[in-house]
Amino acid sequence: MCVPGCQEFITRKLSRRGFFKGVGGLGATAAAATVFQASAVPARAATFTQAVDLTHVLAPDFPTFPGIPAIEIKPKYVIDKDGYNLNIWTLEEHVGTHMDAPLHFSKADSGAQSVAEIPVGSLVVPLCVIDVKAKAAADPNYMVTADDIAAFEAANGAIPAGACVAMNSGWSSKVGTPGFRNANAAGAMSFPGFSKAATDALSAKNVVGIAVDTLSLDPGNSKDFAVHYSWLPSGHWGLECVANLDDVPATGATLVVGAPKVKDGTGGPSRLIALV
Repeated sequence: MCVPGCQEFITRKLSRRGFFKGVGGLGATAAAATVFQASAVPARAATFTQAVDLTHVLAPDFPTFPGIPAIEIKPKYVIDKDGYNLNIWTLEEHVGTHMDAPLHFSKADSGAQSVAEIPVGSLVVPLCVIDVKAKAAADPNYMVTADDIAAFEAANGAIPAGACVAMNSGWSSKVGTPGFRNANAAGAMSFPGFSKAATDALSAKNVVGIAVDTLSLDPGNSKDFAVHYSWLPSGHWGLECVANLDDVPATGATLVVGAPKVKDGTGGPSRLIALV
């Protein structure tokens, strides 16, 4: 539940007038750089009763796409000797629960947004969760299809413009086991992702982001990374290795994406919170 006063605070900050007045203060350059203007994003839920953490704990043993550690944590100062604790992190941008910014699969001179350039109004968005756990259990390389999106809307109503659409394949439960990468002896991986037909359909609905509970927006057996090469350069973002999607409803939650604000970053570890 909210601590005293928090619902009143959220009501003020996320009301249509209060929220978009704040977004309107963003620089004109940042606003113009995105396909999805903050002013086009629907008003958020004014209250919530639960905050759900959609983020895995990041440690050196967290599974990665290439299968090698992507973060190293070393103490630089310790409290017994130096009076305080401070660590040095050495990490790749795309490790753990993280964001793929448009720049990740775009040419450097394309004008695609870095992670620091994504307007904050595009990082607080309605969350829609498509459950494909049964299909992923039958086919480890299952791809969310345009038919899955149509079936979701038939059951739950239209996906709102400015939303993030997440795939819940049940893969999150495999973190910490070889089954998360699901690689064979030759190193070929198998895990679910989105199809390009599905993300094309979501783009037409002005969806701002997609999310997966696996290592990649594309399925593990992808050879062409069609979703990465079409979705990201067209001004969208993606989230990978998302946790706890079973704990949020199919619709009605608001996703808060705590993406890093790093100059020229192509993405980075992110703290994801769903307000339900």
